Amino acid sequence: MRIEYDAEVDALYIEFRPLAAGTAEARTLSEDITGNFAPDGKLAGLEILDASKVLGEEVGKVVMELSPMARH
Repeated sequence: MRIEYDAEVDALYIEFRPLAAGTAEARTLSEDITGNFAPDGKLAGLEILDASKVLGEEVGKVVMELSPMARH
């Protein structure tokens, strides 16, 4: 997973898995949030515009918690 924040444009991008260029299908989820979906329909990333407004003042501080994924 990769998280990028661009303070100049106040945009946050969370990439759950990389996709080849031109393969993502962008779907508007709300006025400020767009989901990028892989060809298999699974969510690959989220773009949040006006991130400080959408997420509040905490956007400058990112805390990430990772736990092992359960394998079935």
